[in-house]
Amino acid sequence: MTEKRDIILQMEHVTKSFASVQVLKDITIALKKGEILGLVGENGAGKSTLMNVLGGIHQRDGGKIYLEGKEFEPTNPKVSKAAGIAFVHQELNLFTNLTVYENLFITEMKRTKAKTIDKKTMKKIANEQLKELGIEGFDANTIVGTLPMGQRQLIEIIKAIMQDAKIIVLDEPTTSLSNKEKEKLFGIMHLLQEKGKSMIFISHILEDVFEHCEEIAVLRDGEIISQKKASETTNAEVIKQMVGRELNNIYPTVEKEIGEVAFVAKDICQEGRFENLGLEIREGEILGLFGLMGAGRTEFLRCLFGVDPISEGHISYKGQEIAPITPINCIKNGMAFITENRREEGLMMPKTIKENVVMASLDDICDKSFINRQKESEHTDKIVKELRVKTFDPSKQAVINLSGGNQQKVVFGKWVLKEPKIFFLDEPTRGVDVGAKYEIYSIINDLAKNKSSILIVSSEMEELMGMCDRILVMSHNKITGELEKGEYSQEGIMKAAIATGGGK
Repeated sequence: MTEKRDIILQMEHVTKSFASVQVLKDITIALKKGEILGLVGENGAGKSTLMNVLGGIHQRDGGKIYLEGKEFEPTNPKVSKAAGIAFVHQELNLFTNLTVYENLFITEMKRTKAKTIDKKTMKKIANEQLKELGIEGFDANTIVGTLPMGQRQLIEIIKAIMQDAKIIVLDEPTTSLSNKEKEKLFGIMHLLQEKGKSMIFISHILEDVFEHCEEIAVLRDGEIISQKKASETTNAEVIKQMVGRELNNIYPTVEKEIGEVAFVAKDICQEGRFENLGLEIREGEILGLFGLMGAGRTEFLRCLFGVDPISEGHISYKGQEIAPITPINCIKNGMAFITENRREEGLMMPKTIKENVVMASLDDICDKSFINRQKESEHTDKIVKELRVKTFDPSKQAVINLSGGNQQKVVFGKWVLKEPKIFFLDEPTRGVDVGAKYEIYSIINDLAKNKSSILIVSSEMEELMGMCDRILVMSHNKITGELEKGEYSQEGIMKAAIATGGGK
């Protein structure tokens, strides 16, 4: 049994409600000194609320918090920060128009003796920190907006490290990282652990949790179901505790027919990047697109939907060309696109669930230029029920107040309502728990069963192998491999992903 002196953080019988909804129910959880504690649970289980209570963003209704054996009152974020608690959030809090060093020192700018901003010192410290952690590819002077999401995530992690915190909470820190960057992150975490730092690691990737955490706490519906040593539990047991039921197969199967070629992209060119890229998707087919970070897969997908411009190329559905290739025209022709960046590109965060769900279908629910409120409510209620969006009222609850998984369901709902025939999905389950993943996979299968042509971009090789009828592989802005379902192997996919020549 853990002795009190070994515990740096203890939360006992913590409760929290919003209006009449109890979100945290008698939470008791402990974090040891120098420990990496895994915190897992479905989206909406209460993980973020619990951490927001610790961070002083929300005030608990009941219970006690002890920090290093003394009662602790996190009345606001400044109090938590001053007490040595740092957060690395899944949703990045960076100023993209500023440099790396400016972001690292944004709240505590260094000053010269003359009280002017000491840029030289800040750049020096930032570069030393990057070097110490072995981070390459950018320096202190780099504008954050020019960096890919994975490297931006590393900047958030450095910000937390530079606070010299005793406790670091990492909320889904790996969702934007390549495998190499993930290895770098885990190396940094264990380096900090050796220095006596304590960490709460929130992740939906259970393999990572089991590999890097000493203990795992499972949260379901606002309650701690268990807190055990990782060596004393199993993946299957944790999943069952998370979702309240067994998931024997995370990739649901569906009987469907794959028809003739329906969607064709031909000779897609983008100046400085692509040359003559193309693909075909059959009716009812789920086509996967894999590639390592920087391979060009997301950029290719954005070009196909007209989000990014092309210099040459054509797309067509059942022989009918879709031109010009613009988002508006693509939508009119039955196409849908789920971006990897739902907060900035997929949702209107301050707006309600209802306003977001009907966003792409306003033409369908308007009578003589006025929104038919009855249709609006009926469509929204239908989507919320079908996709199991957790909400107390879709007409009142803002999307920004939903968990990441429920936000993703709203993004899906917006497009599912349009009954698209061509569906482009960029990282559709990023930051989504295992239970919600199953539900999203079921939605995708239903779309395919209804004869939609689906293209999925994913960093998770197993996801593509489990869901797709065929997989294309990209490397260096070229398609370097194609595998049918019976040919799948991680080695074969990776071999194509690191290829430098060829192309289709």
